[in-house]
Amino acid sequence: MRLLIVEDNVELSRLVASGLMAAGYAADIVGNVMEARDALRSVNYAAMILDLGLPDGDGLSVLSELRRKADPLPVLVLTARNGLQDRVSGLRTGADDYLAKPFALEELVARLEAILRRPGQLLGASLNLGNLVFDTESRQVFIDGEPRVLSARETSVLEILLRRQGRVVPKKNVEDHIFGLAGEVASNAVEVYVSRLRKQLAEFGAKTVIHTIRGVGYMMAEEK
Repeated sequence: MRLLIVEDNVELSRLVASGLMAAGYAADIVGNVMEARDALRSVNYAAMILDLGLPDGDGLSVLSELRRKADPLPVLVLTARNGLQDRVSGLRTGADDYLAKPFALEELVARLEAILRRPGQLLGASLNLGNLVFDTESRQVFIDGEPRVLSARETSVLEILLRRQGRVVPKKNVEDHIFGLAGEVASNAVEVYVSRLRKQLAEFGAKTVIHTIRGVGYMMAEEK
C-alpha cells in the first residue's frame, strides 16, 4: 500500500518513511504544496500524511482542494500546530485524524491503520479469495492455512488485485501501487511481476486466477 508524505523537514520525512516501510507500507516524499498537488495527480495513493507549515503555502489548502472535489483520500495531519483551534480547523477542513509534533512513530502507524480500517477505506483485517488469505497487518500470505512467502513487489501486486477482486484494475494503477514516484520504470515491469505472482500462486496451489484484460489491466478472481 503506497502513501504520500508531505513534509518539508527532510530528516523527519525520511524517519517517517522508514517507519512506514518497516510496517509494510511504501511511501513517496514531497516537500511542498506544489509537489503534493503534482504527486496526487500522478499516483493513486492509499492515504496521505500532511504537514501544514510548508514553504510555499498551508497544507490545509491541499486538503481543502481534495474535499472540494469529493476526494475521499484518507488524510492524517501531522504538524507542530497543536492549539485547539488548529485541531478543530484541520478536522473541519476534512482531515481524518490530527497528530501533533513531537510524536511517537508507533502511534503514527497505529493512527494510520485505524483510519484505513474505517468503513469505506482500504484496509480490512484480512483479504480472502478462494483458499488464499492475505493478512493486511503482517502482510503474510496464507494458502490453505499455510504461510507462503512472496517478494515485496509480488505482495504489492497481490494486494491491489485482491482489494479490487472481480474488477479490472488498470495497469497504470498497478504500476503506481508498486513504484509510485520511483522514477523511470521499465515498460514491461508490471507484466513481469504479474507473471511471477501467477507462477508463485500456481505453485502454492492457490485457487485463484489473474486475468489479463489486453490493453486495459488485470482482474483477480476465484478459480472455478
